[in-house]
Amino acid sequence: MKRNLQVLIIDPQNDFCDLPPAYLARDVHNAEALSPALPVPGAHADMLRVAELINKGADGITGISITLDAHHRYDIAHPTFWKTVQGATVTPFTAISAAAVRAGEYQPRRPEALARVLAYLDALEAEGRYQLMIWPVHCEIGSWGQNVHADVRAAYNAWEEKQLAVVNKINKGSNPWTEHYSAVKAEVPDASDPDTQLNQQLITELSKADRVYITGEAGSHCVKATTEHLVENFAAADLHKLVLVTDCMSAVTGFDAQFEDFVRDMAAKGVQIAKMADVLPELLVNA
Repeated sequence: MKRNLQVLIIDPQNDFCDLPPAYLARDVHNAEALSPALPVPGAHADMLRVAELINKGADGITGISITLDAHHRYDIAHPTFWKTVQGATVTPFTAISAAAVRAGEYQPRRPEALARVLAYLDALEAEGRYQLMIWPVHCEIGSWGQNVHADVRAAYNAWEEKQLAVVNKINKGSNPWTEHYSAVKAEVPDASDPDTQLNQQLITELSKADRVYITGEAGSHCVKATTEHLVENFAAADLHKLVLVTDCMSAVTGFDAQFEDFVRDMAAKGVQIAKMADVLPELLVNA
């Protein structure tokens, strides 16, 4: 009997990949090459390995799910949302705390948003997972940067056509009032927005699998957050089903230690750690 082997690909999008020139599109307005907004060193090579895994192991793959960052330009984690006390733009990679906002160091550009922002920051910091980080505008809905890496898309398209199946595509991040690293739920769910709440359907479907091979970007953030939430919502006896394929993910620059700590923590909880070369034979045997 064939085993239920699932591939989960977190945010395999152009904006997160350190793409070579041949993979870059052109801006129709000035003919300049478009650049990834938040390239993760090593991500292009990661995505080539993901594509190889799908292409070679296609007949053994039961299902594929991909998550897609889908942001508006105006977003609480983008510079467009904020200004400094002097009125200047807040630069990417700035961490903003509730205390700094209360002190007036940073303010939302829309003054009427202040109360909601403080409530969000207080709730976020109470969770103890992340402090608000300002990122470059990335994965803007409809943009080239939001598109899936070309090789990964070609690989899963071929899988869809051969298997007569549909890749499960999960959008996240379109609520501009909360960060949404994890595909399972937003960092602070919005009670008025079901898309930010716990994705029980995804948890249920993945929990039925014999293996869930987790890949994607970035290992220090969205892969980390998604995996941690899966671990929280899987039965302890099922955690061995989750497999972090560590050469199919990389860390955001400056967050290598966070990624390494995450991998160690997951392994201690029973999540399996593997490389693409370890996973492929399991898929081939399952064909």
